[in-house]
Amino acid sequence: ASSEGASFSASAITGSGKTAAFSLPVLERLLFRPKRVPAIRVLILTPTRELAAQVHSMIEKLAQFTDIRCCLIVGGLPTKAQEVALRSNPDIVVATPGRIVDHLRNSLSVGLEDLAVLILDEADRLLELGFSVEIGELIRMCPKRRQTMLFSATMTEQIDELVKLSLNKPVRLEADPSLKRPATLTEEVVRIRRSREATQEAVLLALCLKTFKERVIIFSGTKHSAHRLKILFGLSGIKAAELHGNLTQAQRLEALEQFKKQEADILIATDIAARGIDIVGVRTVINFACPRDVKTYLHRVGRTARAGREGYAVTFVTDDDRSLLKAIAKKAGSQLKSRIVAEKPVSDCAKLIEQLEHQISNIILEEREEMALRKAEMEATKAENMIAHRDEIYSRPKRTWFATEKEKKLLAKAAKESLDQVKGGSVVVSAQQAEDLRLKEKRRREREKNLPRKKRRKLEAQREMLEEEKEDEEEAQESKGGKKAKSSQSVVDVAYRRAKSMKATGKTGIRSSKGKNEKGSKQPSEKGQTRQEEMHELFQNDMSEWKQGRSLKKKDTSFAKKSKNSFKSKSRYKRRK
Repeated sequence: ASSEGASFSASAITGSGKTAAFSLPVLERLLFRPKRVPAIRVLILTPTRELAAQVHSMIEKLAQFTDIRCCLIVGGLPTKAQEVALRSNPDIVVATPGRIVDHLRNSLSVGLEDLAVLILDEADRLLELGFSVEIGELIRMCPKRRQTMLFSATMTEQIDELVKLSLNKPVRLEADPSLKRPATLTEEVVRIRRSREATQEAVLLALCLKTFKERVIIFSGTKHSAHRLKILFGLSGIKAAELHGNLTQAQRLEALEQFKKQEADILIATDIAARGIDIVGVRTVINFACPRDVKTYLHRVGRTARAGREGYAVTFVTDDDRSLLKAIAKKAGSQLKSRIVAEKPVSDCAKLIEQLEHQISNIILEEREEMALRKAEMEATKAENMIAHRDEIYSRPKRTWFATEKEKKLLAKAAKESLDQVKGGSVVVSAQQAEDLRLKEKRRREREKNLPRKKRRKLEAQREMLEEEKEDEEEAQESKGGKKAKSSQSVVDVAYRRAKSMKATGKTGIRSSKGKNEKGSKQPSEKGQTRQEEMHELFQNDMSEWKQGRSLKKKDTSFAKKSKNSFKSKSRYKRRK
């Protein structure tokens, strides 16, 4: 990665040191930078705040004996302090996509004009629905002459799309085969039968009390489930910390520090801790909620058995998840072993949970009341500040975003429709593709609005010709025996078919007067006739009807000829009484 101008797309197994692989060459390159001109030269993007903080900490340790400066730009931390740090033009910026886009658009004297290296860590996650629009905006803001590097343990087809979009003659490096798990990892399955699904928490508690007592990460499916488990473990005498999106950034970083310093034996987290988080000495990963795909499974179990160490991964599987886990194990090449939990510890834990249920409900209720009270206090403080500092607040420029609220709603709607299509098994259209198509159509309409009428008609004719060619290709495929794909009809196509049906049914009287010419011509509905020929025939029919009507008008004595002046005047546009 040290060669200038070369672009990379690199993948390696979890825990193999990808962060050091891009940090060391970048730091070496920055030692020879022009020091008289301070500028942001390296931008590192990560999908989560915790991973960004970890990368920032590692780079600062590696560069502690150099003059290279690095700053952290993530959500949840004070904006003003980050603005000051960016205006000082640090050499390296480690950021999450949303916050850096916000600063680039709304902070004065902040830009990426001198950017030399763009690094996307966990690139496949950055290209999913939540981040793809921000990444596209950032790539447009970056200079074209830059080095781009993509790193991830799991490379997907979306990576290839970004490679085509932003990389110039890229080099692809793979240290290990894709979708590979660590060799020193022992994978086990705890089967939860349908009749015992209510005791799933009891099985987890029995495992943590008897077998896996320390250095354990438990992955929960939802934020509320993670919080409930934290309360349950605390009441059961187990030191546990929680990490999920309902916490503030300070609380999330504090939970990580507690687990790293072994002040907490168990970390209960959602998938925000599944990628890139490097905690030394993690012995066990428990998937309390079964992962939904092989990528999520590999990243979760990759938190243990890192850098050649041994580790355990235990996955809870209900009857509904069995086929899913089989598919994941097949793709990952895993050899899953079955773990049986003794009946007596599970029944004891179930009784304990039943006794604590009332206490857990009271704690959750108290927390909700405290949260509502804090929110009311914040709203009251905000209203006081608005009254006291009204002139100063309204004198500030309004913060902008590259997508308006309306566009965000459309994007969310497209993402929801895409997920619904995935469930239905139909063709998937990503939110980014839907947004791009919408913007493209909007720009086209605005561009065509200002064109002369002649050019507009020419464009419409060209568009219709392309649709005709596509229709002909589909008909040719159908005639060969292939099934024609069902697609939505365009306005032109609907109008064409409507005109065709009207010709066939509504005007038989005029067409029957043609005699021999009508008999000699081909019927529009005849099989094997192309759409272009049909359109040509309809045009000829229209012309013959027009000529016939014109000849009848000439023979009519009551028909009055109009002068040239009257034809040129605008009287024909006047409404007739």
